[in-house]
Amino acid sequence: MQCQTVLPGIECTFWGKQGCIFSEGSCQVVVENCEGCDRIVEGTIGKVCSAYPAPVKKWTGGLCNFATHVKVEIKSEETKVNPLKASKKASGGGKKK
Repeated sequence: MQCQTVLPGIECTFWGKQGCIFSEGSCQVVVENCEGCDRIVEGTIGKVCSAYPAPVKKWTGGLCNFATHVKVEIKSEETKVNPLKASKKASGGGKKK
């Protein structure tokens, strides 16, 4: 249904027949960690998140999973390779027939 309070006319999953069904009763303004995110929209109460009504709760665990401005670096551990085994494998040797 469409929001009737904070983002009038915008589709909202938290808007029901009795109004806003979010536990706080309305969307909350964004927090400092949200600055730069593409999901921020201007509402009647100020800047709000278009994906989740309580941005502060998303950042309590460390990183908001909706954040578009934060890049997560994935570390991959390099496995150590025995040079002797690597050279045998590359030459095609060591195969039993």
